[in-house]
Amino acid sequence: MISADYLVIGSGAAGLTFAVKIAEKFRDKKVCIVTKADDDESNTKYAQGGVAVVLDTEEDSFQKHIQDTLIAGDGLCDREVVKMVVKEGPKRLNDLIQWGANFDLDYNGKLDLGKEGGHSEYRIVHHKDITGREIETALLTRIHQLPNVNILSHHFAIDLITEHQLQIQNHENISCYGAYVLNQKTGEIKTIKATVTLLATGGIGKIYGHTTNPVIATGDGIAMAYRAKARIKDMEFVQFHPTALYEEKDGQSFLISEAVRGFGAYLRNRNGHRFMVDYDERGELASRDIVSKSIDNELKKSGDSCVYLDCTHLKVDDFKKHFPTIYKKCIANHINIEKDWIPVVPASHYLCGGIEVDKNGMTSIQNLFACGECSRTGLHGANRLASNSLLEALVYAHNSYQYLCSNPMQSDSLAIPDWNDQGTHVNKEHIIIKHNTRQLQALMRDYVGIVRSNHRLIKAKEHLDLMYREVEELYKDSKINTALCELRNMINIAHLIIGQSLERKENKGGYFNIDNSAFPEIQNPLI
Repeated sequence: MISADYLVIGSGAAGLTFAVKIAEKFRDKKVCIVTKADDDESNTKYAQGGVAVVLDTEEDSFQKHIQDTLIAGDGLCDREVVKMVVKEGPKRLNDLIQWGANFDLDYNGKLDLGKEGGHSEYRIVHHKDITGREIETALLTRIHQLPNVNILSHHFAIDLITEHQLQIQNHENISCYGAYVLNQKTGEIKTIKATVTLLATGGIGKIYGHTTNPVIATGDGIAMAYRAKARIKDMEFVQFHPTALYEEKDGQSFLISEAVRGFGAYLRNRNGHRFMVDYDERGELASRDIVSKSIDNELKKSGDSCVYLDCTHLKVDDFKKHFPTIYKKCIANHINIEKDWIPVVPASHYLCGGIEVDKNGMTSIQNLFACGECSRTGLHGANRLASNSLLEALVYAHNSYQYLCSNPMQSDSLAIPDWNDQGTHVNKEHIIIKHNTRQLQALMRDYVGIVRSNHRLIKAKEHLDLMYREVEELYKDSKINTALCELRNMINIAHLIIGQSLERKENKGGYFNIDNSAFPEIQNPLI
């Protein structure tokens, strides 16, 4: 058994920010970080845009940022949470700068502020088009300087340890005592007992196959919390990024940042028509839900596989300076942005719902906190405003840290048994796992995508129930392996998305069901 004062599951911006702050404050406390890939592999690493934060108080204001967030969230944001997060922004950005993160400067030596869809002003702090990687690097550099932090890379968290796992009955309140974790290199399952556990496991993109997320984004934290009986909310609000590079392949899609549209690029159909002005007066700078639904409608009308991002009218030298990674990716795909349009298509990008938490990041389970994309804070409502996610991660990681400084939790003397896998066998039927994973992804894309219907959702639930029974039977009989656990987690996530989609009777933000429309024959609410 491993004992830790603080167990952090996930190594993105949220988890690392919390770990740095708590380890710096309590030098005599042990902080254990569990991550299932390399310590730098996370959704944060692939965040291109930046951090939305109000710095130019002459042109911008907290109130403008608050209003933009509320509009994007389509009436479902928690107004007090939005105010709190926006106003905390400058302080949390300063934390990153103090830890060594570098951001682009303008000609006057001030932070160069970008603009993205849904924002009324220039307020995106960025590091070229690899902001997430810069933040991740700075945080990991600081983490490695702290002797009381232990990082267990290539370790997969299987399940939280609660009364349910310990078979303790008649407990009114559920508590978390740590997690069971698989060493993916040795196959050993470790018991990590912790006073406080923080879930910072990122998103769910892999459930759709076509996603801007890395392959690790399988909803593990939300699924574990769900099985532990935590409250999960707003899972129907899956945000699709409008402009992933179209490459005719499954798996992780390369993201063409929203900042490219903020820089002046146009969306066109194959005939060259700039169609976004037909849907929204903001054109290409409408919020992501509107742009994604508009592209989806264009593709349904035309039967085409993609639309196009036109950058040919932009200054190529400025483009290369601001978006060097995107420019290189285009060149590698034989796309010359001076002459060619970039083929793009929406892809699963961000989950606005998740594990319900309060302003301190506390879940409905005692001693269990959550922050980052796996959490549902109330900031995003029905649709996340661009570049508010890194901001949210920084603010909530700080809030959880601050709460635990003022309200220290005591370790429990409860005896935690080791993982019991007696009677199981090594599963050699890997094809069953691969087949079910592909089947699940196809099911979610075809039945639970950008535009949904009750009929498709009910059919999806019927298919999913069959898959669930097969995979649960396999799980009970097999020695633990990562692929099987990930599939089990993704099925749990799919169940939550489908179930909460069927419960929603009103179209909001990123959720659109044709059966909730006053005009069901219309496949898009914008026409």
